[in-house]
Formats: sequence, C-alpha cells, structure tokens
Amino acid sequence: MVKSYVLDTSAIFTLAKAEDGSNTVEDILIAARKGRSHAYMSFISLMELYYITWQEKSETAAKEMIILVKSLPVQRVDSNERITLSAGRIKAHHRLSVADAFIAATAMDKDAILVHKDPELEIISKYIETLALPYKRGKS
Repeated sequence: MVKSYVLDTSAIFTLAKAEDGSNTVEDILIAARKGRSHAYMSFISLMELYYITWQEKSETAAKEMIILVKSLPVQRVDSNERITLSAGRIKAHHRLSVADAFIAATAMDKDAILVHKDPELEIISKYIETLALPYKRGKS
C-alpha cells in the first residue's frame, strides 16, 4: 500500500531551512517523486509559507519560497465543504489555529500521515497518524 503524507507548514520550513528532520521530509519527497508515496499540502500552508517568509525576510524571498514549493512533488489540496466542516469540528474541540485545523482536516480527508514540527498538533494523533519532526530546542 502506498503511504500518503500531508506536510504541515513547519515541515516545509524544516526542508527549506535544512533543520533537524529535513532528511525525513526529503525521503518523503523522493518517494513521492518515484510514485512510492503521495505527498500533499493544504492550501493554507501556501499562504503561511508566503506571509511568514515575507515577514521574516522579504517579499522577494516569499516569492522564491513559493517557487520552491511549486517545484516539489507535493499536491496542493484546496478547501472544499467536507474539509471545511472537518476543520470546524477539529477547531470546536481543540485549541488549534484555524490553519492547523485545516491542515489536520486535510490529513484526515486524505487518510494521510501528518508530518509536522508543531507540538500543538500532537492532539491530532487521536484521530490520525502523525510524524513529529524534531522540535526546536530552546536556547540555553
């Protein structure tokens, strides 16, 4: 059976910034490119990648991030009524951001493993399989 993955915004940043866990994301993308897995990303992650990169760096860097994402073997999943209502149910029951609720709902809709670096998304492991990348450590 071919595995499916939804890459959270943090997973894409992990890859782009070559952070701990980037090798795991690379392996998923290599498998997707070879047709051995499916890789998805919620539409809302595209927005997050764009605005966060713009705020942290520049508009040019944000545009370059979008070009990078479009070059990856990742299928963007746009919202639909089923995903929207699922995200609403998740949001009603858990203290997650709207973006995280949509990302989790996308993983549920695709029956996919949610790949993330966000401790807040651990609650989603009640409903679907998650793959947590190494969390950032605080400065000592």
